[in-house]
Amino acid sequence: MNYAVFTLLAALVTASQHGLLDSRNEIAIRQASEACSIGYCTQNGGTTGGAGGETVTVTDVDGLVNAANQDGPLTIIVSGAITGAAKVRVSANKTIYGEAGSSLTGVGLYIRRTSNVIVRNMKIAKVEAENGDAIGIDASSNVWIDHCDLSGDLNRGKDDYDGLVDISHGSEWVTVSNTYFHDHWKASLIGHSDNNADEDQGALHITYAGNHFYKIYSRAPLIRFATVHIINTFWDTLILSGVNCRMGAQVLIQSSAFKNSSENAVFFADSKETGYAVLDDVDLGGSKNTVPVGTLTANSLPYTPIKALGSAAVASVIPNSAGQKL
Repeated sequence: MNYAVFTLLAALVTASQHGLLDSRNEIAIRQASEACSIGYCTQNGGTTGGAGGETVTVTDVDGLVNAANQDGPLTIIVSGAITGAAKVRVSANKTIYGEAGSSLTGVGLYIRRTSNVIVRNMKIAKVEAENGDAIGIDASSNVWIDHCDLSGDLNRGKDDYDGLVDISHGSEWVTVSNTYFHDHWKASLIGHSDNNADEDQGALHITYAGNHFYKIYSRAPLIRFATVHIINTFWDTLILSGVNCRMGAQVLIQSSAFKNSSENAVFFADSKETGYAVLDDVDLGGSKNTVPVGTLTANSLPYTPIKALGSAAVASVIPNSAGQKL
């Protein structure tokens, strides 16, 4: 092959690679503009994230930290594989969106005392406990977590990592949808303490929709005080336990299924008071529901009804739709 031909082919390959990257970025920017359209994050004026602001693309931890801390609305596109050890504080009116194939390893997002935040299509893994949760939501309102892939490592110690999505201190109007929780000890916590009633009672309105829990030890999720709607959810190979209803929590679980899981699918343990649950078309897969019947019903929910897939369908549908798949 002569030099001229080689140079031409190299240029074509480079152009093709740049074209693919540009295409991914354009798709990400377009999808990142979407507002929350499902569950409790449609309430209280809705959740629009960085809509109306500029869009930036970040490729390292410093870039993400700087962008997430900016004032005003901003859409942040995460590109490539980013590895570090950081707890990234996210300010109000932000959308953080992962391009296809992007990831954060060892880097968590902390949404504290703020509002109107969207996190979509992010793959986050192995955040050390000293850097908090994969996604921590603390004293915040109107937050949408969607199409994320969140994991740890069951070969590590139980307390080496914290939660994958933890929601606490009276946070309000949160939706967690189409997210894949896997290979982790403690998946998701709502309400951090039995002793936080003053802050949590009457708050913590949260929707979990279309999520997949796989190889999770516990907290799938753990719920204190909250009002929680769980729909179209598939729990597979839970190791210790599933939905832990505590401290007066009112939980509605619809159109969902458990498979290959421990006995305690929906249960109460380790608090001063039980929580309550209503199960509507839930296949327990041989596991058990042992909590008292609650009062939360589909008719009492304030948002547009979420279409139920049916418990017989979730095992085939949800693993193919939950996770970083936008």
